[in-house]
Amino acid sequence: MNEFFAGVLAALMSMLPGGAAEDAGYAGYLEADYVYAAPISAGRIAGIAVSEGQAIAAGELLFTLESGQQQALLDAAEARVEAARATLQNLESGGRSEEIDVIRANLGKARADLALAQSNLARSEKLLAAGTVASVRVEQDRAALAAAEAQVAQLTAQVNVAELPARDAQQVAAEANLAAAEADAGRVALDLDERDTRAPVGGTVDRLFYAAGEIAMAGAPVVAILPEGALEARFFVPEAERAALAVGQTVSVSCDGCMAMTAVVTRLASEPQTTPPVIYSREERGRLVYLVEAQLDAPGTLRPGQPVTVTP
Repeated sequence: MNEFFAGVLAALMSMLPGGAAEDAGYAGYLEADYVYAAPISAGRIAGIAVSEGQAIAAGELLFTLESGQQQALLDAAEARVEAARATLQNLESGGRSEEIDVIRANLGKARADLALAQSNLARSEKLLAAGTVASVRVEQDRAALAAAEAQVAQLTAQVNVAELPARDAQQVAAEANLAAAEADAGRVALDLDERDTRAPVGGTVDRLFYAAGEIAMAGAPVVAILPEGALEARFFVPEAERAALAVGQTVSVSCDGCMAMTAVVTRLASEPQTTPPVIYSREERGRLVYLVEAQLDAPGTLRPGQPVTVTP
């Protein structure tokens, strides 16, 4: 019920003999602040897990949006994480053992060639001293020895380099790439998780605004939830009797077909529910009514919109 028209109705009743300001109590109605569950991003509704009137607990699944695109993005992001992790591990450990084994085998052959070149040079020098070979043969063997020594030195350096981990700058870059890939995968995983919308509070499903197969926009409510213990009585008190009520005061609430129950006043409106003149005369003040809200202790099966009578 609109608060303005309810206020006018209460004001009219208060001016009548035996109106709401007397022992009959104050006219009002039951109301509640609903909680609306909406998707964070737009999408087609794949399924709705609840129905109107169903009691739900906080965290219970309400509805799910289609998530094929988000799953594909997550798979790609996880693959990038694995690639970045492999690159970092390769830099931290140096070359692969198979590659190092090949270089070491080549180094072994080079060392054998070096030993042979040393032996050939020694033999040629003896033969030259005996005058049985020409000096050019000795020069050739010396050149072969120098080449063999250079080959051994080169392969030794390659083995050392392959066994070393990456330089600091390369490793830092690889670590940063891995961190970025993991962060991106985490964001995509969150997007996928958010395709499921769960109940923020426990209560009763009051209304479904969409059906499965429809497209829900981001922020558009799909489910309205009446929270547990959120039902309150809203009633109107004449200006002359407003001072008799206080926040925290217990009042009695009754309605047609229900047993009387208690409620605690939680709010007294500071603004009247009518449009009075700028200057309040004594006669005009008598027409003012103020909205009062009282939290029901045990609402039972009562629902919002129920007319009630409140007695202090």
